[in-house]
Amino acid sequence: MAGIYIHIPFCKQACPYCNFHFSTSLKRKNELIAALLKETELRKDYLPGEGIGTIYFGGGTPSLLTVSDCRLQIEKIRNLFPVANDAEITLEANPDDITDEKLNGWKEAGINRLSIGIQSFFDEDLQWMNRAHNAEQAINNLLLAMKHFKNLTIDLIYGYPLLTDEKWKQNIEKALSFKIPHISCYALTAEPATLLQKKILLKKEKEPDPEKQANQFLFLIDQLHAVGYEHYEISSFSLPGFRSRHNSAYWQGIKYLGLGPSAHSYDGDSRQWNVSNNNIYIESLKANKLLFEKEILTPKQKINEYIMTSLRTINGIELNRLDRETRELICSKIKKYTERGLVNRTTDNISLTREGKLMADGIASDLFLD
Repeated sequence: MAGIYIHIPFCKQACPYCNFHFSTSLKRKNELIAALLKETELRKDYLPGEGIGTIYFGGGTPSLLTVSDCRLQIEKIRNLFPVANDAEITLEANPDDITDEKLNGWKEAGINRLSIGIQSFFDEDLQWMNRAHNAEQAINNLLLAMKHFKNLTIDLIYGYPLLTDEKWKQNIEKALSFKIPHISCYALTAEPATLLQKKILLKKEKEPDPEKQANQFLFLIDQLHAVGYEHYEISSFSLPGFRSRHNSAYWQGIKYLGLGPSAHSYDGDSRQWNVSNNNIYIESLKANKLLFEKEILTPKQKINEYIMTSLRTINGIELNRLDRETRELICSKIKKYTERGLVNRTTDNISLTREGKLMADGIASDLFLD
């Protein structure tokens, strides 16, 4: 079944490492919500014949929306698309936005999964990240959320200058103490045009240490594996039955519709992405116009995307999905990685080993068709 992603491009304040499209001004929030509803109407035929199995409010910070905003968007989607009765509906939330009232409202609106941006349980680290919450809020409001939602996930970040190995160990132990069913962990990266990258170039911040990041990643894998978490995708760990259905669909090449400024869509043959400007997005929808760029994927691009996404997952590359010539080419390229213990190879499958996951992007790009 297909998915729908809704991009909410608002944040209280900017994280220095973030390169997603967002704005810290909420002046036109109501107009943008109206534009989202209009875009939903105009895009109702994008996924013909597809049922909707997942809906995902991402951002930005979707928890800045009112409960009414969420309810209106979900109702609009249900009115225009065949949404499954058991659809997974996720909302990303920051700890400082979580209250009893909002949790009740989200649940009543149809949200059944929360993704909470914890990032760290240390105040000094959260201040360095310019997060709007502190460690106490992270703990208290996570506990509050757990009273309302069984299906939830938290985000943690590793590999940043302030994070010692001991602090990373404590962050993992704290997360595990809550018995959270899903944990997503990301290495800090200095993305182009971010404040972090500018500070690094000006020598005001240290560059992320690749060796430190690798060690913290391997430690994370071992700690979560030891207590029963399934490492089903490079950044994603879940207890049985709690994989993210929405994100899993991305990695499996399933179709999805993206709504909102900068949101991407995929129909199986092409990708398209909306304009990354809130004001232009709002004004175009007022005029009943959709502004986006589109790329028709070639057969080689489709194969390369499959290699990139599938190799990140526990399932790996299923060779029977490829034609004979492509299988033979990939298998010849993979030999050097199997010899180094970075790749597992069976008759029907290629997947990354524990150490190979450190080089996922590099190995995938090496396997791409020219």
